Amino acid sequence: MQSAFQPSERASVETITAFRHWTPGLYSFRTTRPPEYRFTAGQYARLGLPNEHGNLIWRAYSIVSSSMENELEYYVVDVPGGCFTSMLRQLEPGAPILLDRQSFGVMLPERFVDGDDLWMLATGTGLGPFISILREPTVWQRFRNLIVVHSVRQPNEFAYAEELREMQNKSPLGEQKGAALHIVQTCTRVQQNGNEGRHCERITTLVLNGELERNVGLSLSPEHSRVMLCGNPAMIDAMRDILKERGMRPVRRDNPGQYVAENYW
Repeated sequence: MQSAFQPSERASVETITAFRHWTPGLYSFRTTRPPEYRFTAGQYARLGLPNEHGNLIWRAYSIVSSSMENELEYYVVDVPGGCFTSMLRQLEPGAPILLDRQSFGVMLPERFVDGDDLWMLATGTGLGPFISILREPTVWQRFRNLIVVHSVRQPNEFAYAEELREMQNKSPLGEQKGAALHIVQTCTRVQQNGNEGRHCERITTLVLNGELERNVGLSLSPEHSRVMLCGNPAMIDAMRDILKERGMRPVRRDNPGQYVAENYW
């Protein structure tokens, strides 16, 4: 099995340095980072592991770490019967893992040419790239308001919640004044609102009934809002329809647009 871990033109061999378990099936892990590896916050990496037959299996994972960190961090849900996660869950710090030398993805704040408020709407591990973006100073300088909306099934799945609260008090800009951070959490399998200030509806419901905008005191409008969608394809498809009705268009090469999206399966 070790023979599969050989550096090549395509991939480098990295080492897993740490795991952090949020729930039994939800965790983050960190790896070493080669000095030459470059990425922009919001992008994803491709990781490789050999299966029992020695064949390499590759999977894409959003990078959670900032571009300035010496290690790479990933946020993972353990997929029942999943080929890659079934191997990943057996690893411990010190284990090797392959990293594609190229980073991927175009869900980047830099794609917006204007806008005052950046809305980041995520389900589950779709929060990962937004944590990376928020760990960068630039987004705090670029926008007036940063709105993170995180939807999970159960309250114990709110990963990175403590870090987000800390960012509300002190951003990566330090003492320098920057954007205001708004955090909205919703649990879709909790029966009623009010649990530690959380909601119980889907993101799309909170948008349609106006509760999301009332909660943060901002309007989701094409004039001021720029939107990033990440996670469940059903949420993304529904939000595309909602945004279209509000006069918002996807970012294209020849069209500035007001939103970008990335499906997680």
